Amino acid sequence: QVQLVESGGGLVQAGGSLRLSCAASGRTYNTRGVGWFRQGPGMEREFVAAISWSGDSTRYADSVKGRFTISSVYVKNTVYLQMNSLKPEDKGIYYCAAGVQIMDSAGAYRYWGQGTQVTVSS
Repeated sequence: QVQLVESGGGLVQAGGSLRLSCAASGRTYNTRGVGWFRQGPGMEREFVAAISWSGDSTRYADSVKGRFTISSVYVKNTVYLQMNSLKPEDKGIYYCAAGVQIMDSAGAYRYWGQGTQVTVSS
């Protein structure tokens, strides 16, 4: 089993920044990396970014490229999502998930955190 805990969400004005953290514990060695997903009000969960634990493989959704940066500190079992130039459409609950593949599909991830709320005011 792998447990994931997100933190760092909050309220920010458009154009501002937030850094989300995903702290993993348990059998992380059975996973290859972590993905971030978000779910806005009345919307389906969508892929944001993903990274391997080693940091040598990353993926981003087109909507966040150039604004968000994902990073991994394996010795701390922690993945970060630096979010800059935030837009109102970035709001939602942000979830991190761990799995054996680094993909943009939620189905590829077996373990999920409870989520952290991000609100962006215009």
